[in-house]
Amino acid sequence: MTTIAFSLQAVRTRVELAAIQFGRPPKDISILAVSKSQSVERIRDAVAAGQRTFGESYAHEGEKKIFELADLSLEWHFIGPIQSNKTKVIAENFDWVHSIDRLKIAERLAAARPRDKRPLQICVQLNVSGEASKQGVTSEEAPTLLLNLAKIPQLQIRGLMTIPKPCRDFGEQRQEFKKLRELKEKLCQLNLPLDTLSMGMSEDLEAAIAEGATIVRIGSGIFGERVKATPRGIVDNTTGAS
Repeated sequence: MTTIAFSLQAVRTRVELAAIQFGRPPKDISILAVSKSQSVERIRDAVAAGQRTFGESYAHEGEKKIFELADLSLEWHFIGPIQSNKTKVIAENFDWVHSIDRLKIAERLAAARPRDKRPLQICVQLNVSGEASKQGVTSEEAPTLLLNLAKIPQLQIRGLMTIPKPCRDFGEQRQEFKKLRELKEKLCQLNLPLDTLSMGMSEDLEAAIAEGATIVRIGSGIFGERVKATPRGIVDNTTGAS
């Protein structure tokens, strides 16, 4: 068993145990492997261990990997900030987008979505922690944005996504995720067909599952710490938001 296969199995066990603990069917929770900065070879190792869904944060890096792994039947999720000049690449290559926070971006994605592909599956990103450095709309802005998104062909609304502020306290972690769950419940009362909560990463997936996560985005928990070179060539280990 490879290191990635071992780590992936450990994550699956964590997800299953958390689901059972909080009274949820494990099958209702999907693991999205965050493969940004990972090589194609390491992604193939994860595929060999049974992983089929992968998340990328950089449009052209993701596009290259999707092309190189076209021999496999994989599902690709875009989870990073979206620049206007990258919407065509994202719309043409990815199956899901988790980080919608502007109507203009959604309209550009829809216009660029090939008509022979199924509608792009989308989540709206919420800034539940209120941090100025974070992407995402507020809970007050979300209903109007979602109602407008529901009118756009080539897009299919699925749910909400968030990246809360880092926190090690389980109770505080739950409070952040609870905000997203409660907002989803309110939005469903507007007849919005939301079935997805994309929340929870390597450090807080149990709290996210406790509050209803349907997709947990796991990077370092599967692939280990990302290793990158600094401008001076010094190796820097960082887990990032995964």
